Amino acid sequence: MNTELFIARRITNSKTSTKKISKPIIVIAIAGIALGLAVMIISVSILTGFKTEIRNKVIGFGSHIQISNFDSNCTFETKPIDKNQNFYPSLDTVEGIKHIQIFATKSGILKTKDELQAVVLKGIGSDFDWSFFDKNMLEGNHFTVIDSVKNNNIVISKTIASMLKLKLGDKTSIFFIQQPPRMRRFTITGIYKTSIEEFDKLFVLVDIAHIQKLNKWKKNQITGFEILIDDYEDLDKMTNLVFNVAGYNFNNDGSKLKISTIKEKYPQIFDWLGIQNVNVWVILILMLLVAGFNMVSSLLIIILERTNMIGVLKSLGAENWSIRKIFLYQASFLTAKGLLWGNAIGIILCLIQKYFGVLKLDEASYYLSQVPINLSLSYIVLLNIGSLIVTFFMLLIPSMIISKISPIKTLKYN
Repeated sequence: MNTELFIARRITNSKTSTKKISKPIIVIAIAGIALGLAVMIISVSILTGFKTEIRNKVIGFGSHIQISNFDSNCTFETKPIDKNQNFYPSLDTVEGIKHIQIFATKSGILKTKDELQAVVLKGIGSDFDWSFFDKNMLEGNHFTVIDSVKNNNIVISKTIASMLKLKLGDKTSIFFIQQPPRMRRFTITGIYKTSIEEFDKLFVLVDIAHIQKLNKWKKNQITGFEILIDDYEDLDKMTNLVFNVAGYNFNNDGSKLKISTIKEKYPQIFDWLGIQNVNVWVILILMLLVAGFNMVSSLLIIILERTNMIGVLKSLGAENWSIRKIFLYQASFLTAKGLLWGNAIGIILCLIQKYFGVLKLDEASYYLSQVPINLSLSYIVLLNIGSLIVTFFMLLIPSMIISKISPIKTLKYN
């Protein structure tokens, strides 16, 4: 039988055990732990939700991994590679790789009667995964690419549509600065919105056949391949895998294929997302310290109010560590109660925001219309375990005061 645990339970559950002085202190300590954990859950949920949403939007425009010509520069006017590679389209059968698709890009000027806008045409094939754009489609639908028939439809963003006063079903012209200059007419079949302004005002989607013809490419020539993977956390691992499969391949002109990731393509965005981790670490540390010090002060008062009991136990032969365990058990019960309330408050508030979107955001500044929430069981479990461990070790210091209490003086005082 665990005597210390038994005594701690009796003290904690006894209606007369909580004295007038310690009662409000204990309530404050439990509230501090609950508030601290709730803030930590909300902070981590918002940060991971924010990073996931922004990251997914950037990936939606460029996929996780790209394979292109090693000699291509950083512009959207690229050197072609051969579509007929030994890894296409079979690469998506590899575990961890979700999808592979072809693409081509070309710069152009979208012009109406009164306005014009520089855009980048992203040419797509029949293998294009529309799930990202379908999720962000405001009006209309995506078009279907058939390899044997050139499609004259186009999908543009809400930003471009507003700037050029275009609407669904309108016909629009895109001019290409080359020798000789070219022009193509397209019909708007879909309007999307991702709220990432620098992408929304730039990219339009068309049939890849248009870009191939404008560039005088053959049917089998493309800008490159885009690869989507199952888990972003495996990006480095899957990039190495793709490099081993395609990185040693050569084009007909002797040039190599280049393997690049979305982080390399847009480093400024991913560096900015990485900086957000610092803010959450600051909040987590501050909340843990506040909750820990609340419990330390509470335990000190509990110990001081139980000096008589400590004296009796010592006179009966109880060791200091054994008595310390009683109070550590009691403090752990109170901490667990605070964690229980903290979980309830934090999770409920996160669920309200996730399903009702109470808190809104300025899309121009944050790329999102409302505060995003990513509730993850693993994060919640780790926060609870971390809070419990940190608080417990902080409680070891005040419990050492028990060794300074003399049983003779406490009994004599009584």
